[in-house]
Amino acid sequence: MNKTIKAIVCERHGNPAEILQIQTQAWPTPAGDEAVVEMRAAPINPADINAIEGKYPGRREVPAVPGFEGAGIVVEVGANVSTINKGALVILPHNIGTWREALAVKASELVAVPPEIEPVHAAMLKINPMTAWRLLHDYVDLARGDWLIQNAANSAAGRAVIQIAHDLGFKTVNVVRRAELIDELRGEGGDVVVVDHEKLRDEVKSATSGAPIRLGLNSVGGENALHLANCLAFGGTLVSFGAMSMQPLKIPTGLLIFKDLRFRGIWINKWYDDATMAERMAAFRPLFEMAKRGLLKTKVEKAYDIDDAKAAVAHAAQGKRSGKIIFEFAARAQL
Repeated sequence: MNKTIKAIVCERHGNPAEILQIQTQAWPTPAGDEAVVEMRAAPINPADINAIEGKYPGRREVPAVPGFEGAGIVVEVGANVSTINKGALVILPHNIGTWREALAVKASELVAVPPEIEPVHAAMLKINPMTAWRLLHDYVDLARGDWLIQNAANSAAGRAVIQIAHDLGFKTVNVVRRAELIDELRGEGGDVVVVDHEKLRDEVKSATSGAPIRLGLNSVGGENALHLANCLAFGGTLVSFGAMSMQPLKIPTGLLIFKDLRFRGIWINKWYDDATMAERMAAFRPLFEMAKRGLLKTKVEKAYDIDDAKAAVAHAAQGKRSGKIIFEFAARAQL
């Protein structure tokens, strides 16, 4: 077995393309309750970049290995581990740092993934699909045929919302900024796909035949979020989970008085920390079943080697991408 690994390390907070380093570290040795996981894939999410910049809640002490999400293969287990077996494909916890070739982690924090799911797709189930699942289940009691509306529908979370909602029989209005995305998102199951504009409410009302929309999902903020709120029915709920525009959510008092709207938020890391393992698995199981049927395959624009970390994060920071930027890791240990 190789005695060293490569790890991407953030020595201080700042511009990721400037400060990230590749370091050689000792091959991890598991404690009695730990397993050694050899990484297979880890995406670069906006939260990862924000954390490296020092702009993310729960600011991590530096130096640190970035990466909130990823999947790998268990190659060694500690003497007291009985919950996970060597050879299992697992999803890593979000507080461990996944941008490295291998790591030791408490076995009780690992989520085993069905072998039918490819590691690249398993690596991206925990944040965006799980966020989508919670958005569709925790705020408004939707029934088959009910409508919801979301912005940034072409994002990884937005596409997961489309796929899960379609599978559950919910109908989606999907707001985007570029007309070239309309046919693509319709092909993925989006019922209505429209480009954002000042009179969005009128277009949405026409496209849905005036059906009430009680749930809105906002990851943009600013005027775009207000357009969504204006589309909601009396007593509707707008749930925010991102702020791509970097603009605050400004709510006219009239929407509170005359439409009695609710404004909520979700941070999936907090949900995950508070959930029991049974609650986590109750959410993962339907996601796994969908993934095994070919759904929830997050689009990848480009995979990078760990040695190309700076180029990878620079690429991930660009707009108008067609998919995620990820790190892929080759198998190194013998099971």
